[in-house]
Amino acid sequence: MSIDKTTINLERLGDLRCGVGESPLWSEEEGAWYWVDIPARTVWRWHAGSASARSWTLPEMVGCIALKDSGGLIAGMETGIFSLHLGNAQSAVAEKLASPAGLREGMRFNDGRCDRQGRFWSGTMFLDMAAARADGHLYRYTPQGLSLPMVSRLIVSNGLAWSPDGRTMYLSDSHASRQLVWAYDYDIDDGIPSAQRIFVDMNQHPGRPDGAAVDIDGCYWICGNDGSCVLRFTPEGKLDRKIDLPMSKPAMCAFGGAGLDTLLVTSISAGLAADDQWAGAVVTLRPGVAGMPETAFRT
Repeated sequence: MSIDKTTINLERLGDLRCGVGESPLWSEEEGAWYWVDIPARTVWRWHAGSASARSWTLPEMVGCIALKDSGGLIAGMETGIFSLHLGNAQSAVAEKLASPAGLREGMRFNDGRCDRQGRFWSGTMFLDMAAARADGHLYRYTPQGLSLPMVSRLIVSNGLAWSPDGRTMYLSDSHASRQLVWAYDYDIDDGIPSAQRIFVDMNQHPGRPDGAAVDIDGCYWICGNDGSCVLRFTPEGKLDRKIDLPMSKPAMCAFGGAGLDTLLVTSISAGLAADDQWAGAVVTLRPGVAGMPETAFRT
């Protein structure tokens, strides 16, 4: 069913406008949201209590971030996996942790997050999406190092998420030629996905599958990029909710706030008309269900 915007308390965070807003996450300890603007090479932080924003610039584009249990962030960037220290300076300190052999010129890491056990996962993509090159791989990073590719032949790796018990992994390819969300059996002890199957064919729904989140009911929330909506699918892959948004290109969603009952959605302005006031906006809403807390990277 479709949910009217007036019933979900949709609010915009200031006048922030991202080129490609991605990878939102909630820090309960700080009472703050984080997300990235990929082409601007920027990490943003919004303190919920004071409604104040600040940002840090990075030496290269950043596709995704996750909290670290030791403080700071871990990130998938252009040339590898990095540890980020966000201090008082305008620029973050970035320390490279690993770089896969398959990350060639013209590529970068895209969507990523930690599994329920605190392993960091991120997928790579070729920047020129029009080329439709299936050069992307999904990798797992732990303090012991970077894995070999765990999933290959991805065009635009996206939609990474885990079920509440961690035993199902979700992954999407948001390229227009695919638009699929897969589910995998996930070995929580060894961190290995298997038994790939189609979970949702987004060619049958509005928008391309972009970033995702999972709620306490085990339902999968996916941003419909180019579809101006967020969709919720049951663990069986059935669409049961659709929330229309004022942004045509919502990019990724995350649960947070007190009780984890707020959904933050980032969006994209790149390639859209300059007078599109909602393009690139970051909004929060109340979907009527709580989300799962995100596990920090375990160092």
